[in-house]
Amino acid sequence: MSHTPPFRLPRGGRLIDRAFQLAFRFDGRHLRGVQGDTLASALLANGQMLMGRSFKYHRPRGPIASGAEEPNALFGLGQGGRFEPNQRASTTALVAGMVLRSQNCWPSLDADVGAINNWLSPLLPAGFYYKTFIHPRPFWKHLFEPVIRRSAGLGRAPVGPDPDRYEQAYAFAETVVVGGGIAGLTAARDAADKGGRVIVLEQDPVWGGRTPTDHDSGQAAIDALLADLHGRGNVTLRRNCMATGLYDHGYLLAREALADHDPNQGIPRQRLWRIRAGHVITATGALERPLSFACNDVPGVMLASAVRDFISDYGVAPGRRIVVVTNNDDAYRTALTAQAAGLEVVAIIDARPQARGDLPQAARAANIPVMTGKAVAKVKGGTHVEGVAICDQAGDGRVTGSLDCDVVAMSGGWSPVVHLYSHCGGRLTWDEPEAMFRPDPSRPPLGADGKSMVTVLGAANGDLRCAGDLERSEAPTMPVWVMPQDAPYKLRAKMWLDFQNDVKVSDVELAAREGYASVEHAKRYTTLGMATDQGKNSNINGLAVLSKALNQPLEATGTTTFRPPYTPLTLGTIAAEARGEAFQPLRKTPMHDWHASHGASFEPVGHWRRPYSYPRAGEDRHGAVNREILAVRNGVGTLDASTLGKIVVKGPDAGRFLDMMYTNMMSTLPVGKCRYGLMCNENGFLMDDGVVARLSTDTWLCHTTTGGADRIHGHMEDWLQCEWWDWQVHTANLTEQYAQIAVAGPKARELLQRLPGTIDLSQDALPFMQWAEGELAGIPARIYRISFSGELSYEIAVPAGRGLELWERLHVEGRDLGITPYGTEAMHVMRAEKGFIMIGDETDGTVIPQDLGLHWAISKKKPDYIGKRAQARSFMKDGSRWQLVGLESLDGRVLPDGAYAVEPGVNANGQRKTQGRVTSSYHSPTLDRPIAMGLVRHGPARMGQVLEFPLPSGEVMKARIVDPVFYDKEGTRLNG
Repeated sequence: MSHTPPFRLPRGGRLIDRAFQLAFRFDGRHLRGVQGDTLASALLANGQMLMGRSFKYHRPRGPIASGAEEPNALFGLGQGGRFEPNQRASTTALVAGMVLRSQNCWPSLDADVGAINNWLSPLLPAGFYYKTFIHPRPFWKHLFEPVIRRSAGLGRAPVGPDPDRYEQAYAFAETVVVGGGIAGLTAARDAADKGGRVIVLEQDPVWGGRTPTDHDSGQAAIDALLADLHGRGNVTLRRNCMATGLYDHGYLLAREALADHDPNQGIPRQRLWRIRAGHVITATGALERPLSFACNDVPGVMLASAVRDFISDYGVAPGRRIVVVTNNDDAYRTALTAQAAGLEVVAIIDARPQARGDLPQAARAANIPVMTGKAVAKVKGGTHVEGVAICDQAGDGRVTGSLDCDVVAMSGGWSPVVHLYSHCGGRLTWDEPEAMFRPDPSRPPLGADGKSMVTVLGAANGDLRCAGDLERSEAPTMPVWVMPQDAPYKLRAKMWLDFQNDVKVSDVELAAREGYASVEHAKRYTTLGMATDQGKNSNINGLAVLSKALNQPLEATGTTTFRPPYTPLTLGTIAAEARGEAFQPLRKTPMHDWHASHGASFEPVGHWRRPYSYPRAGEDRHGAVNREILAVRNGVGTLDASTLGKIVVKGPDAGRFLDMMYTNMMSTLPVGKCRYGLMCNENGFLMDDGVVARLSTDTWLCHTTTGGADRIHGHMEDWLQCEWWDWQVHTANLTEQYAQIAVAGPKARELLQRLPGTIDLSQDALPFMQWAEGELAGIPARIYRISFSGELSYEIAVPAGRGLELWERLHVEGRDLGITPYGTEAMHVMRAEKGFIMIGDETDGTVIPQDLGLHWAISKKKPDYIGKRAQARSFMKDGSRWQLVGLESLDGRVLPDGAYAVEPGVNANGQRKTQGRVTSSYHSPTLDRPIAMGLVRHGPARMGQVLEFPLPSGEVMKARIVDPVFYDKEGTRLNG
């Protein structure tokens, strides 16, 4: 770059307002820009061409692009909690007071110690890390790993919490157009004419794309389209809104910048849009490709389109003496723009043998020298461009002349932006005449109806001259992947493909020689396309070099996988409001505050907080649990069971569906009755259990475990949407819609009968495993006669908003009965006394119902259920599987939960052989002794045998195998 200011041109700059000066700091220097500047244009206006250092070799880097594809000009931006690394200078708008820091350099950008790597580059080729840092082995932990970890990454992660706000929003439209250039706006107008909602997303703060910059009447054409669209009520226009990912079923993610880096506006910084589109039109334009010539990374070598953007849009001169090097007509626009701005265009170097289109003729008419059939052999300069050496494109790089300049504007052709189209399965085809990958119209992404859900228009579809009457005729692009075409290794080793990751032409050739023929393997071996620009600049050139090295056509090599997001998203935008206390919101039942005010000690159960017990003054948790159990066994107690999952399943095929979900029959369950059910995964292992109630001829209510509600609902929907999509079934998770209260104990019926209501609670009217509906204490209620304690028990479901009302009424009416609230631990102990299993205790993902003695809950009448075939495998039927038993310690102590029962001998690892484990272990206040349940090999056939359980202390506890039902085996207490 010239070192003679001013760098801000005296006129021009359609996007800036020179009247508003904006102060900012860069590496401690106080600088000024103007309103409308980007960080890149403001720095260039201040004479700062050096903006970064490359990752591996720490070579000096300046900006090469003016858009989202910029790989070099990345900064740490902001201070304190608002500090953010890797902010792209070419797309970040300048705001007054900004503080910028260069990154990946020490002690400074101009004098970087890491640049020693550049001198060591012959020792650090592609893939060197796979062949080094191996010996001597101790060096890895104490030397190699610490150094590598310290060197990893370009910027430094922020330390403090982010004080900015972010939000998410949802939108729906029949048509979403991505891209606000002339092709996108025209498509939006046409879509709006057909009716339906239309949303247009544009990544930049201004509309028009390249049309206003590249065409004399371009702005007028854009203004006319915008005036038309603004007058339509069915069209929504959003600027500063980057579409980052397109997924199945027209699901689009977009990031809208609302107050980026300007906290004084008092609004959310960014908004993440989740948009469901009937059809998506991508008019995302094309990206200019660099050319691969020696030292094409020297600061001052820029894309031709970027040079004219800085001149036309921001009134900034990247340099005073410009050389344009190209293989296409479009770059001639840069030469004409630069000359019109008063800059000297030294020459246009065109690799093509001839250049006779309208634009080359206009350049010649402007007395700009045009050199055809020529190439840049090498760029002169270190931290900035000083000149270029010229050679023949068809030769081996022998220098035939040189030119002094301070900027090189290069153009290697254009590549359609096909990322969104490819995210959701769209395939590409190689267009040989235009030298580009473009969307294959015969293999588009398909929607649910089997038809294309994406239409690609304009430059994104390979139509680089989509501005209609505004266009000039252009001659074809000549593919140039290496300049000159027969460049020797010495030059190829200085031709940069990936500017950020320091991947050279010679690196890709090395990968091919070492057997990395797959494009995905070559990518990972060399890190080509793995920088923050995700290959937007480097991939096509790199693929062409790989294809030549493999001696195969570029189409056979193919492309790497396009993955969202198109540009980086901040974690704050992804999380939005889900941070701090809202990151994982605590779920509370309607009675939560009552529990807290009555001394409840809570435990986490999934996202819920449930009372573990209710300790009284002078009472520990263990004492509280014992008291609560005895109160239920001898009187009446209440349990807040609102957290249990409640999933309604409805439809003509609901019974058929539930027969597949559960191991037993649900379609035959009569209306008004309940049935205990087991649910297995496709591997046959038990994943959940619960009581199912049939509400009507086509409606069932499925209860799940507290932690399983969302998971089981997702499991149901997975099978419905992916396997049985034609079944007429709907599911809804109603867990939070109802408060559910268990009233248990021999006095439970007496208590409930004190409340006025319309439900007959007698044994004859409401027997075990039935339900009834009506009013209780003036509250709409559904009462289930089910029991997890073994006592007479009713579970009462009422609208969530009236749960606390019923709970408090029960405790008032039951005061003289000694009514006692009991927590989850008392519930667990009582179910263990009865030998009832608990998902997560008696199951661990490898247990099948047969292991737990639950053969009675597996239907022999129906042909299939999820997991049935898996349970028929030989090792599932193996008699040596561990099975459920009760365990009784011989010394009166409680067995440690999870302790293993051992047997003589050791396994191949020298560990003691095991024959079982403790799954649940408690002290039973009802029996006044320890009880335990466990899984033991051949357990039910070994009643009375004694097992040994070694403890970590070295002590061995012994326990006898007994029946797992410790209390009321006959079940007489169920009826009170």
